Amino acid sequence: MAEREILTYPDFGVAVREVAQAVADSGFEPDIVLSIARGGLPFGGALGYALDVKNVSVVNVEFYTGVDERLDVPIMLPPTPDVVDLSGMTVLVCDDVADTGRTLKLVQEYVADHVKESRVACIYEKSHSIVKCDYVWKRTDQWIDFPWSSLPPVTGGGAKP
Repeated sequence: MAEREILTYPDFGVAVREVAQAVADSGFEPDIVLSIARGGLPFGGALGYALDVKNVSVVNVEFYTGVDERLDVPIMLPPTPDVVDLSGMTVLVCDDVADTGRTLKLVQEYVADHVKESRVACIYEKSHSIVKCDYVWKRTDQWIDFPWSSLPPVTGGGAKP
């Protein structure tokens, strides 16, 4: 098995604080933290607290289907935030990893014509990402085991019909 990057919950706490500090030090003051579900949810929520931003929202994007397995293109799943609600805002788009960058690019393009400014924060960025993050904790090209997704679901199934 190829070597992997392992993110622990304690390291996640360090990553959140260091990225939040980088955002604060840059002078960027987001009106909203927009997390990309599912992987970006823990990071976006934690950044909301660390940056004292109470307006935290989510956009659902499906791309990965397994380890290094993905759909042809990322797709947004409902419900999607109404872009009119983002009008004139400064938005911090958050995800756990900028791998190909295609998911981040989709979200950036979705909000681009409506927001005042958007910037991207990720825990990890890979060298081949087409989106370069404004804020990133660590760069790696290894597969990453995140603490919230490295173990199988406890339910043994998925969503019930």
